[in-house]
Amino acid sequence: MLSKHRGEFFLVLGAFFFALSGIVVTVVLKHLPAFRLAEFRSVTAVLILGTLVALTRPEIIRMVRAEIPKLGLYGVIGFAMVNFGYLLGIQRGVPLALVLIIEFTASIWIALWIKFVRKSFVARQMWIAIAFSILGLVLVAKAWDGFAFDLIGIGGAVMSAFALAAYFLMSEKIGKKREPIALLIFGMGFASIFWLVVLPPWTFPFEVFTMKMDLGGIAAGTLVPGWVMMAAAAIIGTVVPYLCVLTGMRLLTASTSSVIGMLEPVLAGAFAWVWFAQSWDVIQLFGALVVLFGIYLADRAKTVATE
Repeated sequence: MLSKHRGEFFLVLGAFFFALSGIVVTVVLKHLPAFRLAEFRSVTAVLILGTLVALTRPEIIRMVRAEIPKLGLYGVIGFAMVNFGYLLGIQRGVPLALVLIIEFTASIWIALWIKFVRKSFVARQMWIAIAFSILGLVLVAKAWDGFAFDLIGIGGAVMSAFALAAYFLMSEKIGKKREPIALLIFGMGFASIFWLVVLPPWTFPFEVFTMKMDLGGIAAGTLVPGWVMMAAAAIIGTVVPYLCVLTGMRLLTASTSSVIGMLEPVLAGAFAWVWFAQSWDVIQLFGALVVLFGIYLADRAKTVATE
């Protein structure tokens, strides 16, 4: 059973760790600007994995000059721009729920790309799966509550959606020739270059590492060193989930992978429910079931994506 659904297993595991890290990120963002956290996660991930691979299997990260533009585009768009657009939306005051819903419309753009650019078949069941999943997210997030429109913020969220679509499509293609850990190193490596240019490292607020951070929620009053929380954000919230997702994507199509990725906001809501006592009402519970049904349909759909 597990061998038959290895792709789904790794994608769900990735969504689980991304959602779990939301608790850590919520705590850290009280002490560190969002863009700085994105920079730290990216640079730390590539340093950890790059060092490990360089010492054990350096051959898997060798590349020829002709590959640099493609891998550079993959890192900047697929990693840096996804985070940049997402964080810009939040920073401009657009509700997190709405930003996530817009971001996960990436599934629609992927399906349209496969159908009209690649000229490949997209099963009707996949379209239905995407519709159900997005509808479910709207219900889970109750996007109509606290709605705020900001042109720049909405633009950032839309940019994040397009970048996420590109990430799935490029990962699907490049992943046929590269191992997941190599993909992550290249992606995070070029994303790190972007962040270090935009946010020079000598201006980084290093005092965050020596701060005491309150875990909040059910652990309110428990103080943890900043460096521990930062390490958790980099490892649990970046290295582990990205490796899981990239591993799963080697076995599934980009469209199916993107729909399964919608499980992340649902799990994040569940963790918030437990940790921060942010209980769900009947509408949100129903929405979670709708998302799960959409993911089930996407997994059953046979999407043929050829070059």
